[in-house]
Amino acid sequence: MHLHLARAAALAFFVLPLLWSAQAAATTVTGKPVVEVAFVLDTTGSMGPLIEGAKRKIWSIATAIVDANPDAEIRMGLVAYRDIGDEYVTKKFELTKDIQDLYANLLELRARGGGDWPESVNEALEVAVTKLSWTQGAEICRIMFLVGDAPPHMDYAQDTKYPEVLRMARDRGIIVNAVQAGGARDTERVWRDIAQMGHGRYIPIPQDGGHLVVIETPYDHDIIELQDEINGTVIPYGPRRQRSDVEHKTKQAAAAPASVATDMAGYLSRNAARTSGEVITGDGDLVADLKAGRQKLSAVKDDDLPDALRGMSAAERRAFIDRQMAKRQSLNERMAALVKQRDSYVREQAKKAPAPAANSFDRAVADALSVQIKR
Repeated sequence: MHLHLARAAALAFFVLPLLWSAQAAATTVTGKPVVEVAFVLDTTGSMGPLIEGAKRKIWSIATAIVDANPDAEIRMGLVAYRDIGDEYVTKKFELTKDIQDLYANLLELRARGGGDWPESVNEALEVAVTKLSWTQGAEICRIMFLVGDAPPHMDYAQDTKYPEVLRMARDRGIIVNAVQAGGARDTERVWRDIAQMGHGRYIPIPQDGGHLVVIETPYDHDIIELQDEINGTVIPYGPRRQRSDVEHKTKQAAAAPASVATDMAGYLSRNAARTSGEVITGDGDLVADLKAGRQKLSAVKDDDLPDALRGMSAAERRAFIDRQMAKRQSLNERMAALVKQRDSYVREQAKKAPAPAANSFDRAVADALSVQIKR
């Protein structure tokens, strides 16, 4: 018996450090730091205006993450929640580098349901902490934002209550912020508890998400036109579903309202600068994958190419793609200069914005991210 225990202890002594090292090594395969941000969002009826504002400002929030750590690999996720008896209790959108896909999912969310005052906050927090695929390792920055206006149901016997969920979050190195929409006192008490237990911020904002500042600039029209040209250099490839997703992303950018389109272009320009010219998020652009060395043109099957390339010879394909690469590089350089000018203009105009803008959802989240990512 003692011999078996001794062997087990010896095995643990050697194996556990190796397992931990392997786990941590998974975070550094790309050689980049990792920043992961998840939103736990109340999607009941009273949250309608805030959700619509979040759809418009998701790109400026993503940009705030990049600006806080320009070298990082960014992953964002979402857990939408309502209550028992609604269409769903929780709906999970996994942490992903594909921010355009997350944006598409956010566009589909509608504020509905509710009825009684408390909501399934406890279950939503537990799903976010334990079911999202947080990257393992000691050097990862993991941040959550609970966003809602109503307190949790504490009478659901099946729920793990928020103090225990927050303990699990601390054990996993996840900072939890609590963003309260509206001024309900019972919500404020719990939200303050959650922020304190989660080593995050308690952030009160107006019920509608506050005054979301949209600053038009002299550069917006040129940026939108240039982004359309850049998207024209994308060559979708791979399985049919993947090619369809890539085509949808370029159409989505073209269909976005001007204020969203310029914010999106600002993020994608930063993304291109960090990732050797990637101008969509996620997989499926042959130009980006060939430039980054992730793919060889000779290894791509004809069936995985768009129709326009299938009829070309190998030499013609190579020449066409080289032209697209060169064109994209030139366009990305022009875009970077325009975005820099726009950013400078927006900063100057923001200084003149009304004071309530400081309490808006996007500004409050960006301020918290700036501090917590650097920390």
